[in-house]
Amino acid sequence: MTPNPQLEKPDDISFMTLALEQARQAASLGEVPVGAVLVQQGQVIGTGFNHRETRQDPTAHAEVIAIREGAARLKSWRLLETTLYVTLEPCIMCAGAIWQARITRVVFGTFDPKAGAYGSILNLHLERRLNHHVEVVGPLLEEACRATLRTFFHALRQAESTTAQPQG
Repeated sequence: MTPNPQLEKPDDISFMTLALEQARQAASLGEVPVGAVLVQQGQVIGTGFNHRETRQDPTAHAEVIAIREGAARLKSWRLLETTLYVTLEPCIMCAGAIWQARITRVVFGTFDPKAGAYGSILNLHLERRLNHHVEVVGPLLEEACRATLRTFFHALRQAESTTAQPQG
């Protein structure tokens, strides 16, 4: 796994904390708790959390929602000099959106061993043939980000096991 937590910047923890708040909002709606915050020059320009279930949209990942909000706010698809904070390592689709948006830096909370594109499954950020390169930092606040996911899936499994038991 390649990202380097030694590259943290002073505001990284506070912005990741905001991303965790977004993740908790997702969990409250029954969505997988992933949150994202897009920042430019110390200002939040986009936020998002997973909405795949509520919108029945496979592209409604936290990162994509935050990117769309940031692009609308800046009135530009080029999100230059921005940092995206996300509680879970981005998947291939989100890494592609990050690349397309020209985001400068991604800080993620915990690795995604099943779908991560920045160290777990792929190292897309290291692909030199691409025309834009993103700096990737992580994991950051790993235990808190992992605990949010673990708690959500534990509760989901508990609910499924009680509804699956035969009545009476």
